[in-house]
Amino acid sequence: MTAMIGVGLLCASAAAAGEADVLGVEITHSGDDRYRVTVTVRHADAGWDHYADQWRVVAPDGTVLGTRTLYHPHETEQPFTRSLGGVEIPAGVSDVTIEARDNVHGRGGKTMTVDVPR
Repeated sequence: MTAMIGVGLLCASAAAAGEADVLGVEITHSGDDRYRVTVTVRHADAGWDHYADQWRVVAPDGTVLGTRTLYHPHETEQPFTRSLGGVEIPAGVSDVTIEARDNVHGRGGKTMTVDVPR
């Protein structure tokens, strides 16, 4: 019985961290159709069992243009900002959506759609 309560509390604690939210996006043109995307994410990281583990750049048609994997929790750095260079955004794409993910809930938190500077 004690083990079941401990597992239940651990799951409740992980769920309490909620989903990963995108708070800010900056896109910088770096030449041709290449861009540097800088994203600020907030998530109540709770250690290795529940943390924001990725964000991605998505075109309006659903094509994933770039993915930034986050390899560790950011418990003491919230919100946090990370960049991804060399993202190819085709000339016909005028805006992109940034989605964050955590390793418990997957995607589902706040996203941001921003214009691509040309």
